[in-house]
Amino acid sequence: MSEGDTANLARRQFHEVVPPLLDDAYTLAKWLCPNGADAEDVVQEAAIRALKALETTAVERPKPWFLMIVRNTAMTWMAKNRPKTLAYAGDLTDLDVIGSHLGDERPPDPEETLIALEDGERLRQAIAELPPPLQETLVMRDVNDLSYRDIAEATGAPIGTVMSRLARGRAALAKALRS
Repeated sequence: MSEGDTANLARRQFHEVVPPLLDDAYTLAKWLCPNGADAEDVVQEAAIRALKALETTAVERPKPWFLMIVRNTAMTWMAKNRPKTLAYAGDLTDLDVIGSHLGDERPPDPEETLIALEDGERLRQAIAELPPPLQETLVMRDVNDLSYRDIAEATGAPIGTVMSRLARGRAALAKALRS
């Protein structure tokens, strides 16, 4: 196979694999980076890395593969570009904390909306305060809906470690929200 054929095959695979995963990639990057602009840069860099990798790699499970690239890119990017301000933050919309009222018969109650906003902010803050390994595991499982196996593949951690991190993250989150 010629170099041009390999590049064309990689581009075709890229268009099949990466675009459907961009929302999940951006969600993860937003939790790993201090702001949306940084997250966009990370996803863009991850997409470039994915395209290059597809020239030499066969991908069996695209979602954990691409989220692993996003995670690694975020860590590298943050260490290089934001060493003093390494912070983990997310967005209320990532958690779908505030349910949409599209199916409701009645309009949203302002008091309920305010309570939901406050609860959502408390949840976002509690997640942001988790140690990075617990936070990324929790986000990958409960926001990106990855399986334990997919998270293990994306983070390079054994499945038992993923399960432990998820349990510890959820327990810390419950404790923070109770207080």
